[in-house]
Amino acid sequence: MEESAYVDHTEPDISVVVCVYNEEENVQPLMKRIDEALHGWDYEVVFVDDGSTDATLRRLRQLRSPNLRIIQLKRNYGQSAALAAGIEAARGKYIATMDGDGQNDPADIPFMVSVAHDEGIDLVAGIRQKRQDGWLLRKLPSKIANRLIRRVSGVNHPDFGCTLKVFERDLAKSLGIYGEMHRFIPILANLEGASIRSVPVRHHARMAGKSKYGINRTLRVMSDLLLVWFMRHYHTRPMQLFGGWGILSLLFGGGIESFLLVQKLAGIAIGGKPLVIAGAILILAGLQLISLGLLAEMQLRTYYESQNRKPYAVRKEYAPAAELV
Repeated sequence: MEESAYVDHTEPDISVVVCVYNEEENVQPLMKRIDEALHGWDYEVVFVDDGSTDATLRRLRQLRSPNLRIIQLKRNYGQSAALAAGIEAARGKYIATMDGDGQNDPADIPFMVSVAHDEGIDLVAGIRQKRQDGWLLRKLPSKIANRLIRRVSGVNHPDFGCTLKVFERDLAKSLGIYGEMHRFIPILANLEGASIRSVPVRHHARMAGKSKYGINRTLRVMSDLLLVWFMRHYHTRPMQLFGGWGILSLLFGGGIESFLLVQKLAGIAIGGKPLVIAGAILILAGLQLISLGLLAEMQLRTYYESQNRKPYAVRKEYAPAAELV
């Protein structure tokens, strides 16, 4: 890439946020594709290095694009935290997010920004077409998860796993992305009252390297769905959930105890008593664990938001082209 002097984009039209973790072979060709796709636009590209242990940061710093900024995190915090760091640093009127493995196509960004601008849409979310992924470990779990998420959340977006999105800046910065909630951005936006439009986007095979995807991600999605369901229905009235389940649990437990007492007073042999008691204990313990998990998640959000704390720590920010000035 040709070297050029650093340009200070005070408020570009577009900020492209790309989170990368051990993508040393992908960052340079991806930057080239972004530059080509956004030629003629006023834009910046914010790469967030999420604690890479390979040469990702060095390869990024070798670039001399006047549009490039690099946020280096102190360690690997995960995609949600890295995305939050990139969005916080972004200065554009519209903020686009995409994967760092080359599977999203930056050529889709101009159209998505045009939709957001021309139609006044707060969030334009991609739907991957002709996915270049394995069927068993990627497409099938994704299909099941998307259907379940739509049913639980009530948000009719077909592809929650697609990272390629374009936000209006104020919406992007107000979402509060913690934990593993990057998968549920359309739902978070919906809770904020945002307008959402889903559009088809291209999808490519990974350029190089290995996917960070594992089957354990599906399990995390399932657990996060409980939080999404809670936020959608009981975010401002948790006692209606926990109080209701508490009363039901007391009635259930009391009913079992009453039944056992009546049986004993009637002189009837009580069969399977240990199993009945064990079942009641397990049910009550399960309800307690779920309740504690939801309360802990909500407490985490309160902790960060009330103290204006971030779920990540930045080590350093680089603007490589500025080094030429």
